[in-house]
Amino acid sequence: MSLYNISNKKLTALTQTTFAAEGLLERQDLQEALKGCIGAIAPDCLVISEEFSDWEDSRRRIDLLAIDKSANLVVIELKRDELGAHMELQALRYAAMISTMTFDKACSYFEEYIEKEGLELNARQIILDFVDLDESSLDDFGNDVRIVLVSADFGKELTTSVLWLRDKGIDISCVRLTPYLYSDNVLINAEQIIPVPEVEEYQVKFREKQVEQRNSKNVQRDYSKYRFNDQVYNKRNLALAILTHWIDAKKPNDLLEIKDRLKGFNLPRAVAIFDQITDNRLNRYHSSESDLITLDSGEIIAISNQWGKNLPRLLEAMNQDGIMAEKIDN
Repeated sequence: MSLYNISNKKLTALTQTTFAAEGLLERQDLQEALKGCIGAIAPDCLVISEEFSDWEDSRRRIDLLAIDKSANLVVIELKRDELGAHMELQALRYAAMISTMTFDKACSYFEEYIEKEGLELNARQIILDFVDLDESSLDDFGNDVRIVLVSADFGKELTTSVLWLRDKGIDISCVRLTPYLYSDNVLINAEQIIPVPEVEEYQVKFREKQVEQRNSKNVQRDYSKYRFNDQVYNKRNLALAILTHWIDAKKPNDLLEIKDRLKGFNLPRAVAIFDQITDNRLNRYHSSESDLITLDSGEIIAISNQWGKNLPRLLEAMNQDGIMAEKIDN
């Protein structure tokens, strides 16, 4: 496939080039650029480590390690101008090696990555928010490992292997990066070639149906959504929105009054004074500055993000004060 420039009602084909010809290096240029725009090759992913190598043989490194919105780990392997020979074998080895990674371990690797990038962020909270998990459902983290192979081209042996692996249920994809010259600039066409996007939707739905059938007797994660004040929320953020609205409407003077009003609904640690929350429990509360609430007493309070099966009790308490949320279909 070619790319064209349109000007004065005429199409002019752009000149295809190579990364090597343009002096673009694999790690220093491509990898550095892609980690800052990971959606170009792996949409809805969050990079948590670069050149990952937490094993004895330090020569073996995962170019980029990420997580996706379904809380799966994602191994991303990058080649510049090669045909990607044996990329799939190397990536499979890496996938197996990280398959037992825990949530806490992922957080520690992300903390190292954040520090290396010179950022000041809460690694644990960012991951929890990104994958929409809370502390009570961390068993849902890293239950699968995806593989994304990125290269300027792929040989027939590799694509045949990838198609076979996909047929066996391995979530592996190939993204081809093709560089073009245009007005002294290098343009890159990032194109997923396996699976073909139109086919992928069918394959994903088919796999989801198989998983649903296998797990029909097991308890599944609750992806319920709720509508409140014309906005749609998941469980954690619904509790934040409702309690913030309730406090604003009822104007309780202090935390003791809030607990008094919620008495009888068995909602332990629903709200806490912010500066009394210990560091090891801070990630159990909505603790960003915009989420904190200052009461008339001067107390600054934070609302819990750990609801799980307690949400119905909160909704019951709010219903008694005329504040209601509507559960909607996913």
